[in-house]
Amino acid sequence: MSQQFNHPIVEKSFAIIDREIGDHNLNKFEYEIARRVIHSTADFDFIDLLKFSPDAITKAIKSLSQRETIVTDVTMVRQGISTLVNKTFQNPIIAAIEQVSNALPGKTRAETGLLHCFNQYPQAIYVIGNAPTALIALCKKSITSKVQPAFIIGCPVGFVSVIHSKKILAKTNISQIRVEGRKGGSTVASAILNTLLILAYNQNG
Repeated sequence: MSQQFNHPIVEKSFAIIDREIGDHNLNKFEYEIARRVIHSTADFDFIDLLKFSPDAITKAIKSLSQRETIVTDVTMVRQGISTLVNKTFQNPIIAAIEQVSNALPGKTRAETGLLHCFNQYPQAIYVIGNAPTALIALCKKSITSKVQPAFIIGCPVGFVSVIHSKKILAKTNISQIRVEGRKGGSTVASAILNTLLILAYNQNG
């Protein structure tokens, strides 16, 4: 990975992670994503929890380098990726939750914002790091839409509907990177997207 994006302390942390993980079953790019997630969380479980569809990284690199719009579920994910987006491809970034002032009846605000964004940007890159309701809505809309997202990062965190939302994503044919189980969060989602940006920039920047 290019040194220009990593502080020397980050490189030292990566070396420690490499030693502690040892052998693994991920390919080079998958491991770079897992390593940055572990660096961001200090949680080595992610080496096993991260799941990649066969074309996910290739599709992500292509879409990012073509400056496809990025839609996040919450503001924290947008903030977590904005610095590196600005240093690389300057993709438009939209936080779904900021697009609406109120939730639709029976829905969360993140879900309502996601549905609003999907109507405008069905082909976008979607990064879901917090709201399982947004991920469920995204999957259901994508299944019935003629235009599908470029790819999805699905890693909401918590206890209510979280595992269910990821199972729905896993059953779709959409290019995806997801985190199995209850773990995830905005930090994880940001780490995944930021690594993909670096990979894309190193190939196409």
